[in-house]
Amino acid sequence: MNNFGKIWVFTVLFLTVAIVSGQDRPGMDKIKSLKVAFITERVGLTSKEATMFWPVYNEHEEALSQIRRKERVEIRSKMADFENLSENEASKLLDQFIELEREKQELNIVFLSNIRDVISPKKTFLLIKAEEDFRKRLLRQIQQRRQGGG
Repeated sequence: MNNFGKIWVFTVLFLTVAIVSGQDRPGMDKIKSLKVAFITERVGLTSKEATMFWPVYNEHEEALSQIRRKERVEIRSKMADFENLSENEASKLLDQFIELEREKQELNIVFLSNIRDVISPKKTFLLIKAEEDFRKRLLRQIQQRRQGGG
């Protein structure tokens, strides 16, 4: 892809992420922008692929985000006071957690089934790898900042 194509793809992706993530915390905008650039580069999306890929990807990310929010509110907040939970309450909490995990798994299966119509199976695996690599890099940077190396 020539330089103009790369710039165009990055600009479209940046604007898409900025619009979608405009309601989130300010630091998340920067992370999402970096993630878009990272994934675009690693997967090697063409401009045509990018225009079809990012709406599907962003919809999936938003749905996952809603499940994670629900998990934080309904599960993690109660786990903070874990010692005071009865066995019955812990059992109900575990059932809720299992259901949320099931929802995430189903969402991921549907996403992978849908995304294979947008990008090739090989690029789908590159996406999976890019997401893992981005997450590792982000965690490493957070750890370095917490240790004062940052």
